[in-house]
Amino acid sequence: MSHSKTDPPIDPLPPLREVIGRHGLQASRSLGQNFILDLNLTRRIARAAGPLEDYEIYEVGPGPGGLTRALLMEGAAHVTAVERDSRTLPALAEIAAIWPDRLSVLADDALKIDEEKLFYNKPVKIVSNLPYNIGTALFVRWMTGPWAPWWSQLILMFQREVAERIIAKPGSKAYGRLSILSQWRAKARIIFPVPARAFTPAPKVDSAIIEIISTQPLDPLVEQKTLETITEHAFGQRRKMLRASLRPLTADSISLLKAADIDPTARAEEIDIAGFCRIARQWQFMRDGG
Repeated sequence: MSHSKTDPPIDPLPPLREVIGRHGLQASRSLGQNFILDLNLTRRIARAAGPLEDYEIYEVGPGPGGLTRALLMEGAAHVTAVERDSRTLPALAEIAAIWPDRLSVLADDALKIDEEKLFYNKPVKIVSNLPYNIGTALFVRWMTGPWAPWWSQLILMFQREVAERIIAKPGSKAYGRLSILSQWRAKARIIFPVPARAFTPAPKVDSAIIEIISTQPLDPLVEQKTLETITEHAFGQRRKMLRASLRPLTADSISLLKAADIDPTARAEEIDIAGFCRIARQWQFMRDGG
């Protein structure tokens, strides 16, 4: 993919605050909206995704288009933005008019889109300041299903607490099911924090930009659904020893754990991801009559 030599070198559109005022775009709490008006910050987020020229960029919840504009300024060959708030569509149309053929806006609910079909056989990076009310649900969907996924990299904004759960290591209070889901077949890291004051209106909590890069599964023999079931039970009652929390799955939970080389008296937060993979693989073996 390449750009036209006539692309504007800078963003010729008015400041976002002016765009929001002209279109009456007050952030909607019900849609989980908080706008970033600082184009220097949105450009920093766009640059965190690395080279954009050879990728389709998928953005969910562009709002008035602050990050959308940044992605285009930073060289994105094409951005597909999904926005369910019809109030923002005129502002997004103004961006599309400045960058012809480089921005497609879908007026739809991101949770209902068949993304694999939409981006079939295209290299995709997802770069989004996700709406708070659907961010985790979208992330879980992107991290589950067949592997390798249809995307190669995620650059996402989450509430700081959620971001810390995604990257958490064993032994920490934040470590749990989301940590394992995020890390057993991907690399996850926080790139930089975003203070609440960067948003309009300012939320009550800080946020953070995370990067997820898909990798080979830690244990290719483990089925995703099996690992989800094991971690659901293990972390459903964090204070219990694993021999107790996993008993609903098998009456002989002690043998299961010993076969996986796990101390039956250990608690979920003490077990690393490789350990959970061993438990999952051993439970598959026992469940399938091994």
